[in-house]
Amino acid sequence: MGILEKISEIEKEISRTQKNKATEYHLGLLKAKLAKYRSQLLEPSKKSEKGEGFDVLKSGDARVALIGFPSVGKSTLLSTLTKTESEAASYEFTTLTCIPGVIDYNGANIQLLDLPGIIEGAAQGKGRGRQVIAVARTADLVLMMLDATKKDVHRHLLEKELESVGIRLNKQKPNIYFKASVQILGGGISFNSTCPLTKIDEKLVQMILHEYKIFNAEVLFREDCNADELIDVICANRVYLPCLYVYNKIDQISIEEVDRIARQPNSVVVSCNMKLNLDYLLHILWEYLNLIRVYTKKPGQPPDFNDGLILRRGVTVEHVCHAIHRTLAQQFKYALVWGTSTKYSPQRVGASHTMHDEDVIQILKK
Repeated sequence: MGILEKISEIEKEISRTQKNKATEYHLGLLKAKLAKYRSQLLEPSKKSEKGEGFDVLKSGDARVALIGFPSVGKSTLLSTLTKTESEAASYEFTTLTCIPGVIDYNGANIQLLDLPGIIEGAAQGKGRGRQVIAVARTADLVLMMLDATKKDVHRHLLEKELESVGIRLNKQKPNIYFKASVQILGGGISFNSTCPLTKIDEKLVQMILHEYKIFNAEVLFREDCNADELIDVICANRVYLPCLYVYNKIDQISIEEVDRIARQPNSVVVSCNMKLNLDYLLHILWEYLNLIRVYTKKPGQPPDFNDGLILRRGVTVEHVCHAIHRTLAQQFKYALVWGTSTKYSPQRVGASHTMHDEDVIQILKK
């Protein structure tokens, strides 16, 4: 029996099993087996298959992967937002490889990757799905393109495909400390929690770890997590990405339906054909990527607003020094900052001061 057959058997078994107190250990064990087989499926085979890959050099300040079913308007969006022309036609699978484009917004270069359409079963390798998903793992943000006329069917299918290959959308990493240790003084599994656990207990944790052939480990739960989240921590190959759901073709549905979709969390409604709401999409994209602009100033001269530094939200003055030049942090004496991060302008700050968007900084060396 191949891995695919084993996976389908376990999935059928999980769907058949009733969820109650008596079956939770059985279900936890099945989920652990399922995760193990899926990770085996993702491992590259010994015989490297020759063919056109999707590897695109990471460039710019951030990388955004455009994922969606065929013919939902991914190529049209790429051609509209960037200077790159991606072939768009009324038939499915117009795009057959990865086409990169660059969005120039607020002085930042955001790399947008137009990936071929995903079909159901992509995680098992259907329709070059595995290559598409491998590129998505390297992105900073997933832009999920959906057809507004198809309700939420596509959205649930795509989430399921990405979930099965270890991509977690709009989720935080589980706050579980896990360390597989060598046997010391009797060994065994050390289990602790700093909060009451309602979804898992020590017996289930031991059964899941034994499924992975782990018999000596430390496990500490800092929040109330379930079996799936524990498996994610044990596998340690999960990617947690922010995701923005973009509903295209809003010019073909009623205004009430547009209003309903737009109020959903992490959702934006656009029309690539009529160029509706694209400016708001770029604004939200900027917010989700957590990018900020920091402008530099030379002593006795006005700030340079044309060429700002593009950095991530939460950066300190020390990070700004490294962004300007790698030796600047060693010679750093203090900095003067103008902007919303200070109580008064200019304020003399140290290397640990946190910068805000559109702050102006003047660095003084020793």
